[in-house]
Amino acid sequence: MVARLIDEDPEGAYGYSRVALRLASRVAAVREAAGFAAYANQKYAEALAEFRAARRMTGTVELWPVMADCERGLGRPEKALDMAGAPEVQKLDKAGQVEMRLVAAGARRDMDQLDAAIVTLQSPELASNSVQPWTARLRYAYADALLAAGREGEAREWFAKAVEADRDGSTDASDRLAELDGVEFVDAFDGSDEDDDTQDAGTEAEANKAAEKDDEKDDDQDKGHDQADRD
Repeated sequence: MVARLIDEDPEGAYGYSRVALRLASRVAAVREAAGFAAYANQKYAEALAEFRAARRMTGTVELWPVMADCERGLGRPEKALDMAGAPEVQKLDKAGQVEMRLVAAGARRDMDQLDAAIVTLQSPELASNSVQPWTARLRYAYADALLAAGREGEAREWFAKAVEADRDGSTDASDRLAELDGVEFVDAFDGSDEDDDTQDAGTEAEANKAAEKDDEKDDDQDKGHDQADRD
């Protein structure tokens, strides 16, 4: 239930995770799910505690990157960088290592070290032409760092590459690219709805006026009939 809700309803997922913890706090999967639910709600201290508990139970290093990102969320980018250089990183699979690189680059940016963030992201995975599940996010992070450093031309190139790799819309690279190109999107439905509302309001006002005139005519006719009856 937590996994199903975490994207659409993070608060609901968090509520379910708290219930699950009360019922099965010694189950590693429950602790991990509770960690991700807390993480999705930016409760980083709580998330870190749950991830640490899950890691103690399983002995795996899969949660190492997200634990480091929790350190960033707690305002401790230096700690995240320490974790990025720890031996545990070498035990991660390729996806985990890329995730760790993204976290480390984010920590560099937290410390206003833009050039170091850019260098951190430069890697064989970034240069590769093959598209992997992490490719769009890696290219996007690189483009965003370049843009922050004032390298707009290079940023545009990498946002375009991120769009090519972003098959499931996991980033807003297309919007960022359009923004750099000066493209503005206009919601035609909003304008038409307003026009329709205005037209409907005008039509209703005209109908009310016509009804008032008819009522006045009826009143005049009634007065005429009354006067004739008295005569």
